[in-house]
Amino acid sequence: MNGFTASSRENDHVQTVRTIARIAQMLVELRDEYVERPREDTLAQIEQRLDDMIRLRDDLARRNKDAPEEDSGSL
Repeated sequence: MNGFTASSRENDHVQTVRTIARIAQMLVELRDEYVERPREDTLAQIEQRLDDMIRLRDDLARRNKDAPEEDSGSL
């Protein structure tokens, strides 16, 4: 047994959110780099990360739409 477990639908959401957070952190770092030294390649990286986040947002929205309704009756 190698410790790998197949991801469930819930874990897919969690993984997507974690990836969004990692990209957000990269954007903060790229912002700092660009403020210190404005360069076209840094700006291109910022645009690429924003595109990545848009794809992840769309993926998350699609998964939420396809996910079965959760029981909200018990608190």
